[in-house]
Amino acid sequence: MTDQSKITVKGIYSALAAAQIEMGPALKDSTNPAFKSKYADLASVMAACLPALNRHGIAVIQPPVDDENGRYVKTILAHESGEVLECRVPLIVGKNDMQGYGSAVTYARRYGLMSMAGIAPEDDDGNAAAKSPPMVEDRQPARREPSAASVAIGSLNNAESLDALSAIWKDLPRSVQGEAAVIKAKDDRKAALAPKANADLQSDEIPY
Repeated sequence: MTDQSKITVKGIYSALAAAQIEMGPALKDSTNPAFKSKYADLASVMAACLPALNRHGIAVIQPPVDDENGRYVKTILAHESGEVLECRVPLIVGKNDMQGYGSAVTYARRYGLMSMAGIAPEDDDGNAAAKSPPMVEDRQPARREPSAASVAIGSLNNAESLDALSAIWKDLPRSVQGEAAVIKAKDDRKAALAPKANADLQSDEIPY
């Protein structure tokens, strides 16, 4: 004898699996004013899964229930075969009025349906990262003024003759002339220029 329960259960799970292939994410198209954040409301969740569920013979029923076990919303997926799947989400009412009760029911329906259908809200951060490169702050590094010593070294290195080197040296402040790096630059440039000078200038010393 054939086990009918296994056949029908297999039917509803197969139908749900086929429906899930067609489902997309629940779009975060509503704004929470308290937290200034986007979220997927009940309408977005239903739009993401209900058409696919219905196409594969699955109806969604979400009655609020109040019994000895407490208050909750029961989410039922009813397959055309007669088999059902269900879950319960507790009702936690913030305000003891119809507005508070209605908000709790909507919240429970939303999370119950997402859990049963196997969908998730759209990942805004992930989608944004995939669509555009990370923003790089366009900040120029602080520009540092060159020191007097570095300016002097540059001028000495650019001297084209011993006479020019001597003139540059004489124009430098005494405090700059005492810098070890400046003295070295002067001596190095003097050694480089000396072979190029004519014979009589080669025997003369720069007056410093």
